Amino acid sequence: MINPILNTDSYKTSHHLQYPPRTQRMFSYAESRGGLYDRTQFFGLQAILKQEFCTPVTRAHVEEAAELLPAHGLPFNRAGWELLIDRHGGRLPLEIRAIDEGAVVPTHNAMMTVINTDPDFWWLPSYVETALLRVWYPVTVATISWHARQAILDALVRTADDPLGELPFKLHDFGARGVSSDASAALGGLAHLVNFKGTDTLSAILAARRLYNEPMAGFSIPAAEHSTITSWGREHEVDVYANMVAQFGRPGGIFAVVSDSYDIFNAVEHLWGEVLRQKVIDSGATLVVRPDSGDPVTIVAQTLALLAERFGTTTNSKGYRVLNHVRVIQGDGVDPVSIRAILERIVADGFSASNLAFGMGGALLQRLDRDTQKFAYKTSAAEVDGRWRDVFKDPVTDAGKRSKRGLLGLSFRHDGWRTVPVDAERFQPLDGGTNLLKPVYRDGRMLTDRALADVRAVAAAYDLHAERVPA
Repeated sequence: MINPILNTDSYKTSHHLQYPPRTQRMFSYAESRGGLYDRTQFFGLQAILKQEFCTPVTRAHVEEAAELLPAHGLPFNRAGWELLIDRHGGRLPLEIRAIDEGAVVPTHNAMMTVINTDPDFWWLPSYVETALLRVWYPVTVATISWHARQAILDALVRTADDPLGELPFKLHDFGARGVSSDASAALGGLAHLVNFKGTDTLSAILAARRLYNEPMAGFSIPAAEHSTITSWGREHEVDVYANMVAQFGRPGGIFAVVSDSYDIFNAVEHLWGEVLRQKVIDSGATLVVRPDSGDPVTIVAQTLALLAERFGTTTNSKGYRVLNHVRVIQGDGVDPVSIRAILERIVADGFSASNLAFGMGGALLQRLDRDTQKFAYKTSAAEVDGRWRDVFKDPVTDAGKRSKRGLLGLSFRHDGWRTVPVDAERFQPLDGGTNLLKPVYRDGRMLTDRALADVRAVAAAYDLHAERVPA
């Protein structure tokens, strides 16, 4: 349903009349100019390119734009778009380079560059900014998810027997209902699945199949919600818990039950811990108790302590206690900061991080915007009458908005990641080395088609040492 001509900001339709005469090529880049986190995990460009940049422009698109834009108060570059159809079959004459998806790069570095491949379409790299810069969303979700992963992994390494085996299911995506659209749920949920395999966002599973060649990207378990508990009535709270055991309590199974609809402490200590204790043990399944209110740091610690009293614990090889038969998931008030605080508290109490999983909803997929990581897409060079010139801004009122200049690439040196100048022919660093921004799209076609498994492998190489380049 997207008209590629209209997939832009209104004012950009007038920009073909504003560039210098005899302009031939324009070079743009995208970066995070800082923000909440000091590094970003790149992800989601393949999804955007497949969905929005691989469908050719058609005559019908041109006619729709020709009718709409003048009525909207703007000029329409009909000759340019018709030439694109006649010469390129409607495919966009652009080359897009990017860092490997899954890579974790310090802020203030170019992660993507764009240049036109036909000199008659100098206006196109800037024109597509609106659509391309939406990569900020999956990048920012992936970044939040990655920082949560590091906090959890750090605690697991210190307190668990199998840190890497447990890690994929330690943060569950509950965010589908908290976003603005199914498209956001799909792309944001998919970004989370770079770092974890737990999700209730079915849209992300479908997106992984269609866009990243992954048959089954994530998993879930049977779980209760408040309505399935409270519809039985308070006087039958123990009966609904017994029903959960009867329905889902199978050897090796896992099921989650929200247990704070009335009194979390009574539910844990007496209903689960006394009345139903033997049923849970005999079922052979793992019961996951979910608190859903109160101060997360305090409530999780208290819940673990009560469960330990009733179900007992085993001390692992690292000297930390692991609950028998039960676990806890905290899904309220969770973000990377609270995750660290909760984990530090339970570790201080002698419990392994193995006992606990987390769920994130709006804080993962919706409590963010383009300024969370200060994303920008800027033109940094222009070829005019056969000569390249630097293009940049340097506002006296805000040094943070100073843009980069020249033809740019990304390199990794002994002192870390660096955005470096590149030559105009091969786009390789002028002082040697390799440009880690690799071609992914050229002239309307994908040059790469990464599987989610490959992206995950790239991402895993950055665990607890984010300055390392994957092999």
